[in-house]
Amino acid sequence: MKILNLPLARSRVDRAEHLRKDPIALEALWERALVLLYDGEKFLTDGKTGGLKLLKNYETPDNGDEFFLGLDGNQPYFLFMSPQIPGETENYKTLREIGALLDDLHIGLAVHSQGLANWHRKHPRCSACGAMTLPALGGSIRQCNQCNTEHYPRTDPAIIVLVKDGNDRILLGRQRVWPEHRFSTFAGFVETGESFEQCVAREVAEEAGVLVTDVKYLGSQPWPFPASLMIAFEATILDPENARPDGQEIEEIRWFDRDSIIDEIVMGELLLPPKISVARAMIEAWYNLTPAANGEPRPTFESVEAPQTLESWRK
Repeated sequence: MKILNLPLARSRVDRAEHLRKDPIALEALWERALVLLYDGEKFLTDGKTGGLKLLKNYETPDNGDEFFLGLDGNQPYFLFMSPQIPGETENYKTLREIGALLDDLHIGLAVHSQGLANWHRKHPRCSACGAMTLPALGGSIRQCNQCNTEHYPRTDPAIIVLVKDGNDRILLGRQRVWPEHRFSTFAGFVETGESFEQCVAREVAEEAGVLVTDVKYLGSQPWPFPASLMIAFEATILDPENARPDGQEIEEIRWFDRDSIIDEIVMGELLLPPKISVARAMIEAWYNLTPAANGEPRPTFESVEAPQTLESWRK
C-alpha cells in the first residue's frame, strides 16, 4: 500500500515559531485572532454544523489561558482553555465525536489544541526542582519560576500495524475492554532503545504469537489521547497457523479476507474502529486495494455499517 492520507494528519496552519518569542507580536495577533474554546476534555462546537465554533478574542470567557496555535495566511488562531460557558453545555463535544466532521484547517487546530492543552494541564510543576511552572513562548513551553528550567511538550511514539499473511488476509484482535464485536489492528508503545521496526516485531509476537518477516511504512498521525504519535506499518508473516491471542491484552484474534470482513460487518458480528483512527484507515486501504471478483467496485464500509441483514444487502 502507498503512504496513507490519515484523518488526523491534516493541517493548513503555519505554527510560526518565530512569533512565539515576541510578546508584542503575540498581543497584536490575539487582538484579531479566531479562538477555539477547550475545557480540558471538550471543544465548543457550532450547534448547527457540529464543527468547531471559533470566537473573536473579546467573546472568550473572563478567565482562562490563551495559547498561540499559528497562522492560516494572515489569520491568527489561538486556543483558550477555560471552563464551559454557561448555557452552552450541550454544544461541547470531544475530538472523537467531531473529528470526522472537520476540514484540514479545523482538524489541524483541534489536534494541536488538545495535545497542547493536555500537556499543560498535567505538568504544572518543574521536574527539576518541584516549583510551579508557567506557560511561555505563546504556550509552546512551560518555564519554572524558581530555577528557570524550560519544559517542552512530550510525544509518546507508538506503532500500529496491519498484519497480513501470504494470501493477503488480515489479522485483527479484540481487547476485552472494547465494545462488543470491536476488532482492530495491533499497536503498542515504543520502548527505550527500541526502533520502530523492532517494536512492530515485538508487539505482533507478544499479542498475536506470529513472526514478522517484512515491514512497510504506511504513514503517521498525532493521536492526542493524550499524547501519542502513531506510526503505521504493514507487516507480513509466514506462520499464520501460529496466531493466537496473548490472553491478557488481546482476548480474541480472527483472520479476514475482503469478502468475510464485509459479511461480518453486515451481520453485525464485526465493529470496525472509529473513522478518525489509523486502524480504520489501514483496514479501508487494504480492503479497497483490489476490486471484487466480478471486477466491480466493492461496497464501502459506510454503506453496510447501518443495521441490516446479509440477505437484504445481497439483493
